[in-house]
Amino acid sequence: MTVSPRDPRDPRDPSAPREPRTPRPFDVPRLIAVGVRTHVSCMSRSPIEITFAVLVPLLYATLAVYLFRAAGDPDRLLTASVGAGLMGIWGSVLFGSGGAVQNQRRLGTLETLVVAPAPLALVLLPITLATAVVGTYAMGATVLWGVLLFGVPLDFAHPLLFLVAVPVCVLALGMTGLLLASTFVLLRNANALANPLDTPVRLLSGLLVPVTVLPAWTHPVSWALPTTWGARAVHAATSGGDVAVPLLLAAALGAGYALAAVLVLGRVERRARAAATLALA
Repeated sequence: MTVSPRDPRDPRDPSAPREPRTPRPFDVPRLIAVGVRTHVSCMSRSPIEITFAVLVPLLYATLAVYLFRAAGDPDRLLTASVGAGLMGIWGSVLFGSGGAVQNQRRLGTLETLVVAPAPLALVLLPITLATAVVGTYAMGATVLWGVLLFGVPLDFAHPLLFLVAVPVCVLALGMTGLLLASTFVLLRNANALANPLDTPVRLLSGLLVPVTVLPAWTHPVSWALPTTWGARAVHAATSGGDVAVPLLLAAALGAGYALAAVLVLGRVERRARAAATLALA
């Protein structure tokens, strides 16, 4: 019995080239909206996610307010509350992105996501955006916590711009999470990389304290992060300063990170399929 050679376009061959998966433009918003809604629903039913999202930002806010008071800077208590909210959003995005990929692998659905008709980038984007959406609770919770518990006045310098800066900052954080998630696909334990990235990115982005207090050699790294400019826009809208320029830079760098994530995901997907390492747990 002779065995016919395998067709190089056979979809059962993991190393076989596939046709480009390009969804129609008007399908992309619906795909993202449905994905975000689905993953937010799943995260809202996880006790660990709920505990992390509810308690950790309040702990950040309490510590930040006491630190600013101890430093003799009571006029910046609102900035401390807002910074604590940004820290909560970043923590949600970072651990949510790593945990989501790990959970998909544990549940055996990561392979299904990879071979879905939609590009892998559009499959992972709703996961990172869902973690950012859940993390936005941290902003409202920390500000309200500061008002009710510490009597922090709500004297925003630019209230309307603050409402614009927060979503842009959330999107910038989400694009950073998407780029990280693209590398998490190949890792057996994504949280092993997420844990050491939490505090360095938080400090380099100036989420709570300005990056000017850091050593000069760290500034180029900070400038390359969209989280830095998103946080700067939010803080400028809170305490005063230029909001437009940091806002535009955050959006531009976020778009650049999204493009880099698409390119990285394409290479990671091809490597994982060829080496059969996608399902490693």
